[in-house]
Amino acid sequence: MDTAETVILVIEDDPHIRKFLKTGLATHNFKIFEATTGRAGATEALDRKPDLIILDLGLPDMDGVQVVRELRQWTALPIIILSARSTEQSKIEALDAGADDYLIKPFSLGELLARIRVALRHAVSTREQDQSGSFEHEGLKVDLINRAVYIDGQEIHLTPIQYRLLAMMVRNAGRVLTHHQILKEIWGPTFTDNAHYLRIYMSQLRQKIESDPAQPKYLLTESGVGYRLKV
Repeated sequence: MDTAETVILVIEDDPHIRKFLKTGLATHNFKIFEATTGRAGATEALDRKPDLIILDLGLPDMDGVQVVRELRQWTALPIIILSARSTEQSKIEALDAGADDYLIKPFSLGELLARIRVALRHAVSTREQDQSGSFEHEGLKVDLINRAVYIDGQEIHLTPIQYRLLAMMVRNAGRVLTHHQILKEIWGPTFTDNAHYLRIYMSQLRQKIESDPAQPKYLLTESGVGYRLKV
């Protein structure tokens, strides 16, 4: 991916991590802007119009989850969380608020770069879907206009709920979707605690579209958190 014009906003109060990120990402041709508080970060996001935001949760003026919620009121740009909070509940809270991905400190530059590439591909994929009404990746094609699904050119029959589940994953390809987010959209707000529904339908969907459901290449499990459609 050509990153020559890619702008990343880093919202992080730790000067050592900011220096590490600026130095490391600059060597890969990313243009970096920085903010040390949530409020300053929101302002920079409006002014700089970055392609992606890297956000710490433990900011001095406000919690990073609140920053995500405020950003999601006006932008869909990718947000990657960097945090020392390692519990599943912390991840779920940030992802439910609208973050795209979550990386626990300490982290390697290589892993962060991989997450950045996924998030940027998700943004490109979303734009292409808006233009073409379809999604294609490694033999999987989903025609969102005609509600048709193909594997290696062969049409696959899905039930209405299976299709809605796959379509939601496609619209958010590359993003981690929590169990709560999926259950709320597919079954409604009264079913958000019924994770067994989701496990059953995800298993059925994998049986239909994965060549090896036990080792899926499309519908990936984020342990204890949710699922991600690989891009």
